[in-house]
Amino acid sequence: MAREVSTGRKAVVTAIAWGIGLLIFFPILWTVLTSFKTEGEAINPHPSFLFFDWTLENYHTVNERSDYLGHFWNSVVIALGSTLLGLLIAIPAAWSMAFVPGKRTKDLLMWMLSTKMMPAVGVLVPIYLLARDTGLLDSKTGLVIVLTLVNLPIIVWMLYTYFKEIPGEILEAARMDGASLGAEILYVLTPMAVPGIASTLLLNVILAWNESFWTLNLTAANSAPLTAFIASYSSPEGLFYAKLSAASTMAIAPILILGWFSQKQLVRGLTFGAVK
Repeated sequence: MAREVSTGRKAVVTAIAWGIGLLIFFPILWTVLTSFKTEGEAINPHPSFLFFDWTLENYHTVNERSDYLGHFWNSVVIALGSTLLGLLIAIPAAWSMAFVPGKRTKDLLMWMLSTKMMPAVGVLVPIYLLARDTGLLDSKTGLVIVLTLVNLPIIVWMLYTYFKEIPGEILEAARMDGASLGAEILYVLTPMAVPGIASTLLLNVILAWNESFWTLNLTAANSAPLTAFIASYSSPEGLFYAKLSAASTMAIAPILILGWFSQKQLVRGLTFGAVK
């Protein structure tokens, strides 16, 4: 029998949760508000929260100076391309680890996860030289390949967790009915793991969209995504906080909207199999 929770305790927990949520969201809110200020108001040592002269000048300046739609399209191609390529590789890999495990499967999973602990700067030089020598430097194809490799351990781990919750007897029944390996993965396994695959896709789109280290080091102009678009407003002359905030707001707005409308799917996928 579940223990009854008092109304007072619920109120306290709710207040704490709201407080933590507002604390996390406050930097984003402050960035949005700063984007509507003048440069003078943005660096005022006594900033005002809402009562200031609102202006759209920063957005006009950013749109005149930069090709926002070009950077936006690069971000879409890189984020979706790297995520879809990662899923094409990770779904068969996670299937084999979940349903046909070997003696070294757990060791392989731990090794894949350990690669995320290595500082990215440690492999910057060889990857940069490989991209230069293969003609993939400052190209969307090069970034798609790099970000696929960077996020592949996370994709495999997430899908492996979801696949482990699917009864193996269902796949055995499909084999007895004459299903081939490809049909088993495509028509039996994948539909059953749609929540997990969808949450994996959404999470890795967000990770690829926000990636800045590789995008800043492997691009210049032709394939620069929105992270490079933001960085262009940090110059040797100084930081233009209002314009930088406007550029940041324009860059994070699409992914915030995506996260808002897909939050139920994210939560459902991330908690898939958590409750027995």
